[in-house]
Amino acid sequence: MTYVEQESTPQTPPAVADPAPLGLAAFALTTFLLSAKNAQWTDGTDAWLGYALGYGGLVQLLAGMWEFRNRNVFGSTAFSTYGGFWIGLGLYILLVSPKATAPDQVHNDLGWILLAFAIFNTYMLLWSTQVNWAVFGVFLTLEITEIVLFIGEFSANESTIKVGGIIGVITALVAWYTSAAGVINGMLGRTALFVGKPMFNLTATRP
Repeated sequence: MTYVEQESTPQTPPAVADPAPLGLAAFALTTFLLSAKNAQWTDGTDAWLGYALGYGGLVQLLAGMWEFRNRNVFGSTAFSTYGGFWIGLGLYILLVSPKATAPDQVHNDLGWILLAFAIFNTYMLLWSTQVNWAVFGVFLTLEITEIVLFIGEFSANESTIKVGGIIGVITALVAWYTSAAGVINGMLGRTALFVGKPMFNLTATRP
């Protein structure tokens, strides 16, 4: 085959590894750290902040970009958006919140941020039913977390924020499980950890 023929022959792109377990792990760890603080379990400062920028932010954003390579519109949208969420939240805490003149301003800002992402998460929750039960569990627990937290932030109620933190820890555990299932099942080539099937098919066409 000549060089010209090789150039004109369609080439099949090489297969790439599934980036979803990485994206889920990055999301889980950062969510766990922030949620533990919201639940008032920690005695330190803001351990979550660096990981919001580096792991939950940058690494999860990269996972979203690799999902574009896999032509996975759901995964690319979810990971890229929540990667951006962590980067944006980290920058807000570093650059914007110190300029607040009263704690209520920060609570109000965070309430609006969480409300906006809860709106996004609502339609992602609906379409997670088309992936599997494990992914649906991640988006369901995350939806509850965001709703409880934005209510707590708008009302500046520490008890409600604490409850949101506890639910956030549960969200992180579900995401870690789903990540572990992706790693283990992918390496074994069989189902060792249950993730389930799509709950129902919204994309089915009539005959």
